[in-house]
Amino acid sequence: MPKSSGSTGRTPETHVIDFRAAEHLLASRDPRGAVKLLDGVIDAYPENTAARLLRARAFFAAAQLRPAELEFSIVLEREPDNAFAHFALARTYQRQSRPDPARRHFRLAAALDPNPEYLKAARFDDD
Repeated sequence: MPKSSGSTGRTPETHVIDFRAAEHLLASRDPRGAVKLLDGVIDAYPENTAARLLRARAFFAAAQLRPAELEFSIVLEREPDNAFAHFALARTYQRQSRPDPARRHFRLAAALDPNPEYLKAARFDDD
């Protein structure tokens, strides 16, 4: 019998299923449903950066900008070279009307990955 995780009696396999279902919910424009599933995954595996990044994206899609900011920041503490997390955090700051930290993270994203979207957002030519 598989070992259960935490007091919920859920198995590691169940958490993988929840993670995949959350990906589908986010793609189907149900970010709040995705967050609910990911809460249990992160409770069981708080170190799981992929789950935190997905939850950050879901918070952002649900316009829950403070929780999105927190989750993107946690991801970047663990993976400071994650260009997508820098870009997404910058967009979060942008939506909060915080242009200075947004510009900083747009530029970090572009420096880490010359993705055309990141380069355009970084607006290096505005200096």
